[in-house]
Amino acid sequence: MPYTSAAPVVSQYGDALAGKIIIDISNAFDPARTGLVTPDGSSAAQQTAKAAPAGAHEVKAFNTLFGHVLAADRAEGRPLDVFIAGDDAGAKARVSSFIESLALRPLDAGGLKMAHWLEGAGLLMVAPLGEAVNGHDFWLGINTLR
Repeated sequence: MPYTSAAPVVSQYGDALAGKIIIDISNAFDPARTGLVTPDGSSAAQQTAKAAPAGAHEVKAFNTLFGHVLAADRAEGRPLDVFIAGDDAGAKARVSSFIESLALRPLDAGGLKMAHWLEGAGLLMVAPLGEAVNGHDFWLGINTLR
């Protein structure tokens, strides 16, 4: 769902999300791809977390990995990396296990405040590509050597 809808939907479900993990995959940037639309120093994930009930755990993940890159399987046998950020270690461990089940590699970026920088990385990955993004005419994924 679009960034602008995430917090209202989370608020709508309210207590039904208590104890659940909410994975934010959004990239909240303006249509011209020149900047983020979230409040300064914040992120889409942090804004959604504010709307979540106590006991829900927000994790930022997948926003730098695009679906058509996954579908093409062009990583030459190496797992693509999925950055994650969140404040709850248990939630991050469960999201990491899910990522590994997809034959991908989770990379822990730190607390949820790091979601701001992950969203900036998402913008950097698409900003120079202009209209190519709409036609999925790019093959950018992240794979670190370690």
